[in-house]
Amino acid sequence: MSRDARGPRIVFWRHGQTSWNLESRFQGTTDIELTGQGVLQAQRAARLLAGLRPDLLVSSDLQRARRTAEELAKVTGLDVEHHEGLRETYAGSWQGLTNAEIRERFPGEFDAWTRGEPVRRGGGELATEVADRSVPVVLDAAGKLPENGTLVVVSHGGTIRTMLGRMLGMEPALWECFGGLSNCCWSVLGRGARGWRLLEHNAGTLPQPVIGDDT
Repeated sequence: MSRDARGPRIVFWRHGQTSWNLESRFQGTTDIELTGQGVLQAQRAARLLAGLRPDLLVSSDLQRARRTAEELAKVTGLDVEHHEGLRETYAGSWQGLTNAEIRERFPGEFDAWTRGEPVRRGGGELATEVADRSVPVVLDAAGKLPENGTLVVVSHGGTIRTMLGRMLGMEPALWECFGGLSNCCWSVLGRGARGWRLLEHNAGTLPQPVIGDDT
């Protein structure tokens, strides 16, 4: 993928570091701000992503995503559209707990989730419900792109995973095949002859063009 790639593309950009990331606490819809390091991550990534000449910028309305998107808006001059539908998965009573605390307090739910079963973690949302609310926001924005345009979506690791899986036509049980996104890294979908295809995953630098048979 190059900045001059043909066809529309969507960049799914995870927010910068928060204190709860460092503590391995499940954030969900809890509105946690970026750390100082998280702001620096957003500034660095924004300078890189600006090289793709994005046309539209949408973001979750939670402050860790809003603050991340703000840095790209500063260097591109784009306005940011904020959407509740792009929030992280609501996980009820799991939110605010560390991974170890979740294992201890909710062993049955946790084990079912690790087996890939549909689970309302902490009484919250199913992954498919997260996709139901987030993907329409992205498709609506993508429909407003100019020819060969680029959309940047600032969201959260879990939500981005569900959006990738849904837009690539994968069964929900396979969505966990996507490894996690590092803070302020991104994944890219491009429009191919048979629908959306994954061009980059968990990238932190601008990709090189694909040259050869697999273009």
